Amino acid sequence: MERLVEAFARALVLDERAVRVSCVTRGDTQVIELDVSPEDRGRLIGRRGQTASALRTLLDAVAERRGQRCELEILE
Repeated sequence: MERLVEAFARALVLDERAVRVSCVTRGDTQVIELDVSPEDRGRLIGRRGQTASALRTLLDAVAERRGQRCELEILE
């Protein structure tokens, strides 16, 4: 899951080297934390949060197919 999020994030941002993805387990939920450079944060979130929402939807679909629970947090 982390590699999926990282691949999409690197495709969306200008500074690919600043993309950092980590995974934390909270209960039965896997939380994927995504950090990008401040200049690229808006590009990743998108207008009215549409890009971030689409990424979360894709992540939810993959997690559900695997029988897991997953959340995406975009760090500031």
